[in-house]
Amino acid sequence: MAPPLLTLQDIHLTFGGTPLFEGAEFSVFERDRLCLVGRNGSGKSTLLKIAAGMVQPDDGIRFVKPGVTFRYLEQEPDFSGFGTVREYAASDLDPGGDEYMIEVLLSELGLSGDEKCGNLSGGEARRAAIVRAIVSEPDILILDEPTNHLDLPAIEWLEGRLKEMRSAIVLISHDRRFLTNLSRRVIWIDRGKTRTLEQGFGAFEAWRDELLEREERDRHKLDRKIVRENHWVVHGVSGRRKRNQKRLADLRELRAEREKLNERSRRARDNVSMTASEAQFSGKLVVEMNGVSKSWDGAPLIRDLSLKIHRKDRIGIVGPNGSGKTTLLKLLTGQIEPDSGDIRMGTNIELNSLDQKRESLAATTSLKDALTGCGGDMVSVGGTQRHVIGYMKDFLFQPEQAGTPIERLSGGERGRLMLARAFARPSNMLVLDEPTNDLDLETLDLLQELLSDYSGTVLLVSHDRDFIDRVVTSVVASEGDGEWVCYAGGYSDMLAQRTGRGIAGEGEGSKKKRKKRAAATPNTDETGDGASSPASVKLSYKDKYALEVLPGEMEELATEIAELQSRLDDPQFFTTDPEGFNATASRLSEARAELDAREEKWIELEMLRETVEGDLK
Repeated sequence: MAPPLLTLQDIHLTFGGTPLFEGAEFSVFERDRLCLVGRNGSGKSTLLKIAAGMVQPDDGIRFVKPGVTFRYLEQEPDFSGFGTVREYAASDLDPGGDEYMIEVLLSELGLSGDEKCGNLSGGEARRAAIVRAIVSEPDILILDEPTNHLDLPAIEWLEGRLKEMRSAIVLISHDRRFLTNLSRRVIWIDRGKTRTLEQGFGAFEAWRDELLEREERDRHKLDRKIVRENHWVVHGVSGRRKRNQKRLADLRELRAEREKLNERSRRARDNVSMTASEAQFSGKLVVEMNGVSKSWDGAPLIRDLSLKIHRKDRIGIVGPNGSGKTTLLKLLTGQIEPDSGDIRMGTNIELNSLDQKRESLAATTSLKDALTGCGGDMVSVGGTQRHVIGYMKDFLFQPEQAGTPIERLSGGERGRLMLARAFARPSNMLVLDEPTNDLDLETLDLLQELLSDYSGTVLLVSHDRDFIDRVVTSVVASEGDGEWVCYAGGYSDMLAQRTGRGIAGEGEGSKKKRKKRAAATPNTDETGDGASSPASVKLSYKDKYALEVLPGEMEELATEIAELQSRLDDPQFFTTDPEGFNATASRLSEARAELDAREEKWIELEMLRETVEGDLK
């Protein structure tokens, strides 16, 4: 094997008295595809900066093969001193580099190069920074959250470009699909150390869980050994003095080791504890749009859209930047009026939204004031008063961070803060505009679970394909020129249903190639696994009967769940009847599981019915 291009060995770094790295290490080889994963605050970006030579560690070795070139894409690029995007993109070009390639990349990303750097949107700034980083094809390309602010066509374009490059790539991303498609090795930063998986990200989570389970087993074995040694200390110290002293010293070492393992285990188990404050149920119909159209400066953003959204629907809204996603959200929430058509809002709707830009608070506002509304030590969570420090801990903030200004929080910490603020307010309709930005994978998992358990309606705008697949029940997608289409299921389901449709943002050549592939394989799905065509699928008598009775059963379960939850919300219930409280809580859990199972079955049968009826037309 060829020697590595870059090696980090035994890296130590301490910030403010707290060790960040205690022996971190990894190597980068030619044409490597390496991703760094770990919780927010674990030091992923700092380790990238050490690798790039931008931060010096307290101790350790950084070795770079002579002549190796680097390019670093940071989370927040600095455009100061540059007039236009073209000037910025060319500023880091190698001597004799291909300036024509800058124009090609800018064009492919929808930029002219004449845009003023002081007026760029988040998406435009990210695209310009990507062009500057990749145009020279360095030996090592370091990417810190490259998909932030990119729309889906741009993310898929970037994936294709990176796969073709000869550079070794080291990246950080919260986008599971992006990591799975690109990585071939994983570096897990865990409690100050690094662990390496010689496989792509797709195998990471099972591997990580296995390591944590093994660590827990080792801790348990150590506990049992200490129990045996403690018994010997009490009952068996009458033997030879030297032997006893050695055994006592070993016991002290075992206790110290257990304390260290307990601390590591505690840090590994720390998780965000999210609970959305829920208001009373809204009406069954939340929003109905009939023939709605909306234009902006003469350009049609939404053309003749009809859509119904019911309680507990999870709607994903996807499309390129500028396609009208925010306009559609504002129409659905009654913030703006359509040019034509009508919108009917349901009853008893209590709306709560998450600000995408996270700029609704002054940068100097402290963490505590942001949660309490600049008053007192208590925060109202769903009508219940909680001490702000306890609520901060639910979102993995430490008590000493209470006075920290927002401007000093990391991107992930600001994301958790906005989630904490949003979920404290009672609602039965959540509007989430890019909620996944800067969140670590564990927090994304917990956010997904919260949205799954939420009894209200969710409107989600996101460019995270995996998160959309995990959360939504249907997708409203831009098809270009103001046309929007609703698809059942998640993002992958949408792609499977788009047979014969042009995908918004793709060129004519791509459309022709895709249509040619579809014509060549008329009876297989997109994975080519030889699945039968919809014509061979039929609804059985049992399926038809289930379609008739399931909605009524789901309505009964929803009513029962509301009644059970109302009983549990009574603060006197547990005190006066603890057995009844436990029985009610148990039944509530069972009812929710039964409702989820029936909803999944109903959605599956509805999709099957639509397929059959569409084939018969």
